[in-house]
Amino acid sequence: MRRKIFYTLGLLFCVTAVFGQQPKRADRLFKDLAYVEAAQAYEEYLKGVNSPSPDFLGNIADSYYFISNDTSAVKYYKKLYELQRQGMSDAHFYRYIHALKGVKDYEEANSLMKNHLKNKGDEKEISRYAREKAYLDSLEQSESLFTVKNLESNTPRSEFGATFYGDKVVFSSTRKPSYTLYVWNQQPFLDLYMGERNASDGELFNVDLFLPDIQSRYHDATITFSPDLSYIYYTTNIVKNRNKLVKDDSGTNNFHIMKGTIEDGKIVKTQSLPFNSVEYSVGHPCMTPDGKWLFFVSDMPGGFGDTDIYVVEMSEDGSVASEPQNLGPVINTRGKDMFPYFKDEKLYFSSDGHYGLGRLDVFESERKEGTWEFSAPKNLGAPVNSNKDDFSFVIDSTGSYGYFSSNRAEGKGDDDIYYYTKEKAPCDQFVSGKVTNKNTQMALEGATVTVYDEFGDQVTAATTGTDGLYKVEIPCESTYTFKATKPNYTTEEKEVVTTEKNGDEITDVNFELTNFDDLIVKEDNQEKIDVNPIYFEFDKADITPQAAEELNKVIYVMNQFPDVKIKIESHADCRGNADYNRNLTDRRAKSTQKYILEEGKIDPSRIESAIGYGEDRPKIVCETCSRCTEEQHAENRRSDFIIIEK
Repeated sequence: MRRKIFYTLGLLFCVTAVFGQQPKRADRLFKDLAYVEAAQAYEEYLKGVNSPSPDFLGNIADSYYFISNDTSAVKYYKKLYELQRQGMSDAHFYRYIHALKGVKDYEEANSLMKNHLKNKGDEKEISRYAREKAYLDSLEQSESLFTVKNLESNTPRSEFGATFYGDKVVFSSTRKPSYTLYVWNQQPFLDLYMGERNASDGELFNVDLFLPDIQSRYHDATITFSPDLSYIYYTTNIVKNRNKLVKDDSGTNNFHIMKGTIEDGKIVKTQSLPFNSVEYSVGHPCMTPDGKWLFFVSDMPGGFGDTDIYVVEMSEDGSVASEPQNLGPVINTRGKDMFPYFKDEKLYFSSDGHYGLGRLDVFESERKEGTWEFSAPKNLGAPVNSNKDDFSFVIDSTGSYGYFSSNRAEGKGDDDIYYYTKEKAPCDQFVSGKVTNKNTQMALEGATVTVYDEFGDQVTAATTGTDGLYKVEIPCESTYTFKATKPNYTTEEKEVVTTEKNGDEITDVNFELTNFDDLIVKEDNQEKIDVNPIYFEFDKADITPQAAEELNKVIYVMNQFPDVKIKIESHADCRGNADYNRNLTDRRAKSTQKYILEEGKIDPSRIESAIGYGEDRPKIVCETCSRCTEEQHAENRRSDFIIIEK
């Protein structure tokens, strides 16, 4: 039904035909846009004609095309093409291509299109066609992220253009009974409706007219709202005295965008936007979430095709603050580009000028930072797009659900509103780094880097080569624990948080591991954990900060190597009473054991014993105690952490 409210914006009102000796009634109906009746009249005329003229074939094909009867449109466009070949007008040729896709004859459509572009010799257009076709073909090889369903609230008439209004939805429809029909398709004029939204399945209920005081006798449709919902912008026919259509010099009544101010749920003021004109149409407004910019569609002079998408800056009071800016040839084409919707720096719009599945397809394009330039549009593919018209795509703030409109065959009416849910796209990132020996800084070959998720489940793992390098691929937007291990080496862990951008790489997540042999010393055929001398205060067994620092080394080794078991021996020098020294060192050994078990959360079974030997086992034996130097006494005052199992 949007075919009657900007399906063309120029095509709709500026259909060009050369009338020859054809039935006057059919020609008049065609000129008046009464395509249903025109097609019937042309068919009647055909019964008495053996060789219809190209103008006649073009008009009857267009009549069927504009009412979405693609089967009949293909029949007559094919005859016209056989008569004219390369002489066929671009307008008729592209409608022929769309009609072929409408009946799912993609092979013929692509064959004709390739020949057409080749004959035109437009390398830029050929490149774009090939690129867009290849991308859409690639989508067919993967499962869609979208799940769609037709709303139960659709009627046999037309519903389209759903947009969010707080927790409700406003849309356009011809459901209201009326004796006044729009000649294009013999349906009533469009009005705006509002429905409450079921959050669980997207269904609309309690549907009723939206702001009845703004509804006119003609079309009122495609609406957008300021962030605080105090202003509305909607598309309507240009009229005067509320009921009389205003026409341009050619007799065409165009559309324009009206701004309305809402107070207490009522419209208190409406005004026409300054870029409106009797001479061309503007419509399909869409305000950005921050209220600073307004997108719209127009066939104003200077565009790239039938209808183009524009953007204009807005003031805080909802008034226009700049001249309209055309979004340029990356977005706009020779055809119809329309129904813009902007969310999270992405523009969604419908186009029949970019390569698609048929007629209007929905596309997505990302805004380049700080500009109104966009990346090359990407087709959303099936099931959002079909061989018919797919348009008015909106998406919620979470990016997980929304609505679009379509006149696909399985619908309930002319145009229907479809609800969709969208899964998150698969997103992976690379993480890389290097594992080295902490002491030598040499690369460690054969180290394993294992990745665990927040539940402790293994996600992936990699083994380093001779260069010590590793690289893994993990999902986006998550937190992971990376653990580097190698037999007979310590283990190191790091937390890595991936971003939201697919294909990014996080580099330099490096690890330094220490060899077990570098953490021990070998004395008298024993292996001991390598620590500095541990000092206690005079006549005390309390753990000092210096002692804790050294004991933490013991804890580190025992935690890093879970199979290690030790025994603790504490010794004194020869000075003092032997029994006193034996008792003091035993208290210190027991205190040391307690610290290791409690602070390191070590299993008690891993410490076989903790015994103080006093001066009974000196490391250095002097001729007499008085002959020992201070350095020798210091060496005899020691704590040993002897490895008995590893």
